[in-house]
Amino acid sequence: MELLQPGTWQEALEARAAHPGALPLHGGTDVMVDLNFGRERPEAILDLTRVEELEHWEERNGVLRVGAGVTYTRAITELGDRLPGLAGASRTVGSPQIRNRGTIGGNLGSSSPAGDALPPLYASDAEVELAGPNGTRTVPIADFVTGPKRNVLADDELIAAFLVKPASGPQQFAKIGTRNAMVIAVCSFSLAVHPEERRVGTCIGSAAPTPVRAAEAEAFAAQALDWDGAGPADDATLTRFGELVAQAASPIDDVRGSAAYRLHSLSVMARRSVTWAWNDLRKAA
Repeated sequence: MELLQPGTWQEALEARAAHPGALPLHGGTDVMVDLNFGRERPEAILDLTRVEELEHWEERNGVLRVGAGVTYTRAITELGDRLPGLAGASRTVGSPQIRNRGTIGGNLGSSSPAGDALPPLYASDAEVELAGPNGTRTVPIADFVTGPKRNVLADDELIAAFLVKPASGPQQFAKIGTRNAMVIAVCSFSLAVHPEERRVGTCIGSAAPTPVRAAEAEAFAAQALDWDGAGPADDATLTRFGELVAQAASPIDDVRGSAAYRLHSLSVMARRSVTWAWNDLRKAA
């Protein structure tokens, strides 16, 4: 197995184009597990840890561009005020050592339906920036992930960054597991309130082949919540929102939990998340 260690982004793209079968590696929190268990036997490893360009982030024209090499720890400490949903999800990832090494770009590349960073990005309408020999393109995150651990990344492309607007309102992330961290989510839920647009964004994790938006729940919330007076949400509204979120999921029974448990948990998490977020919005009004 060949080890490729480019020092610049251009060298990384050239190495990727020359070795389309190479497996990109940065934090290695997923890649090393697959290698150790023999699930991956690539012709080469493309080590991106020396590519400083991947570790930069900036805000330009009201949009954050966050390099694929930004870690969970940095998402918490540097982006927590701008992307509180992503920061909340990042706090639930593994141990401090894993959060220090693991990257948001790696979570995107793994494209697991249980990826903790994905639901907040879905709820915030993020885009993924891909680069290859033919240039750069951006893909809505919902179109980027196509199935369990599958995405639209071409063999000669790398994930450069993700693009997302800073939070315009409260955001929440909730996760069910046997422990708060160091556990794959049984299911998760993310919510982002967009008060200027009078809508909420949602995403369900680990309860369908891909992360999935709860479109009917979003439409219901846009109509049912008191956007003008910021009045409290009543129990009937909260219950119905939770029901619609659960209906958007298509979970399975597996070793981590039953489909029925996932549906119940999603309903509870959605109801609590919208309550917390709405109360935060009312306090800020």
